Amino acid sequence: MVKFNINNLNIWFGAIQALKDVTLEIQANEILSVIGPANSGKTTFLRMLDRLNELQLSFKMSGRVELGGEDILTMDAELLRKNVGMVFAMPLPLPLSIFDNIAYGARMHGIKNKKRLQEIVEVALKKAYLWEEVKDRLNTSAFKISGGQQQRLCIARTLAVEPEVILFDEPCSGLDPVSTAKVEEAMLKLKEDYTLVLVTNNVKQAARVGDKTAFFLSGELIELDKTEKIFTAPSDQRTDGYIRGKFG
Repeated sequence: MVKFNINNLNIWFGAIQALKDVTLEIQANEILSVIGPANSGKTTFLRMLDRLNELQLSFKMSGRVELGGEDILTMDAELLRKNVGMVFAMPLPLPLSIFDNIAYGARMHGIKNKKRLQEIVEVALKKAYLWEEVKDRLNTSAFKISGGQQQRLCIARTLAVEPEVILFDEPCSGLDPVSTAKVEEAMLKLKEDYTLVLVTNNVKQAARVGDKTAFFLSGELIELDKTEKIFTAPSDQRTDGYIRGKFG
């Protein structure tokens, strides 16, 4: 089933065109890895999926982006961002306890029952592979856990509001290999229930977790295919060159 359908997407910031005629589909319950060098348009593409680009005054676009068959520009922006959550490169926990970080979104959406909030927090932390590490210190400040744990906390906070899609913008860029592996393990499990889009500069990470991989270059979608094919027999020489580290 198609989750996102993107047709002839063009994006400008002032006079600079960041994306050029991008057309692709993102299937439900898959991980799409998005790779490419700096200024290739991959983060602009990711931020378009929950309309974060439009927060910049110079933003203009043409084309169409549909979520579940509905034009996202016709949706309430806050509702869209509930359904399409974002995990950023640097973990951004709230200055609250671990419990209150996770419960924050649920409370904002009207859930006040303490037992229900406890259930939401526990389920979200388990899905983010963090429950066993923090279950005995839920009232501890979120700033007192490690960077890797904070990133999984942010994943759990996103899950607590029950999105359909989770966007990851370089989620492991500041993490050590052990923490990175735990985040990737969580992602592979999450695709059973969610659609995931991962922007990463780590091509090995893209290969490890992506069902499909999209390669962007200078604002254009050069190639989209099953990850195994992209990394073993890409159709475009530019894709092969980037994967082999010849540029980027």
